[in-house]
Amino acid sequence: MRISNKDARRLWLDAQALARPPTGNPDLLAIIKQLGYIQLDTIQTVSRAHHHILWSRAQHYREPMLEKLLSTDRALFEHFTHDASVLPMDIYPAWRRQFTRLEAKVRKWEWHRNMLDADGRNLLIERIEKEGPLSTAAFDTKVVNPKPKMWNRPPHKLALDYLWYAGTLSTSHRENFKKFYDLSTRIIPPHLFEDHWPDTKQIDWLIRGALERLAFANEGEIKRFWDAMSAKTVKAWMAEHGPGLTPVEIQAADKTWHKAHALPDIEARLAAAPKPTARLRILNPFDPVIRDRKRLKRLFGFDYRIEIFVPAAKRDYGYYVYPLLEGSRLIGRADITADRKAKTLTLKKLWPEQGVKWTQAHARKLDTELARFAKLACAKTVHTAPDHLA
Repeated sequence: MRISNKDARRLWLDAQALARPPTGNPDLLAIIKQLGYIQLDTIQTVSRAHHHILWSRAQHYREPMLEKLLSTDRALFEHFTHDASVLPMDIYPAWRRQFTRLEAKVRKWEWHRNMLDADGRNLLIERIEKEGPLSTAAFDTKVVNPKPKMWNRPPHKLALDYLWYAGTLSTSHRENFKKFYDLSTRIIPPHLFEDHWPDTKQIDWLIRGALERLAFANEGEIKRFWDAMSAKTVKAWMAEHGPGLTPVEIQAADKTWHKAHALPDIEARLAAAPKPTARLRILNPFDPVIRDRKRLKRLFGFDYRIEIFVPAAKRDYGYYVYPLLEGSRLIGRADITADRKAKTLTLKKLWPEQGVKWTQAHARKLDTELARFAKLACAKTVHTAPDHLA
């Protein structure tokens, strides 16, 4: 089955809840289940990545809503995919292998060698058991190597994270993004905590779940989606179960064709996937559609990197630049910041993609989207720099 580039983009955007206008009352849990997870990130040039990703799919979303799902409703749990993320609580039984994998990995990480020993970790657990959820600020151990290093952490912080990776502790809630740890037995509903799936069932669910959310994928994309299994594990599963999938060829933006796999309902999904809305959207650098840079470039011809770790003088664009999606095309990128105290959103710079003629219609669409984006950051004024168009 051959799928044109136009149809591949349509399928992918529909699978990632970006094909339809983000209007109406937001059903956040349904969105997160559709995406699989939402990446968490600390950077806030306008709004943190997790809030922005949800807002892109539900324009009436506001920042306190996610915390309610996590800490009050217990509809989500927090753990590590390719990065810190929130996941639907009901997939917890399929996630146990990730606790085991990460516990083994963390023990080998150089910067975790200075964490508290087993007795020290047990004392942390005892305090949390007696006192309830605690943040790292409740403990006081000193950094072993005081030389400035990016990943230097006090021994108690390393131990708390280790216990969190291993599944012994879970995130209870966050206050100003500060994480509070509690015993997993007090966070995860008993019927899910006590449900132990065999490893083969977990792998099967994760791979089929990745294909459901990707619409089509090669083995590398399946592996990278959850980042909860090795490439060898994916290959072994494909050898056994691949004949039950639908082989497809996907046309890339450069007109080349690439082999991939899809679930058996791919024809029905293609027929049902709507034409993407023509509205212009400001996407986050960590949005699921942007996150896998190889897939992004292949499908959209959009070469993107986030430049937060690039020295300012060597940046091609800027510290935190937002891709712009119009329909099924990525048409540019924008440097946008918000001053929450001054309640102002500023468009500092705009770079149309090569081959895109920036028209007055584009400008009006972007102005409309900036006004919506400002509401997420509680900004009342939108300012556009006079020399913003590159």
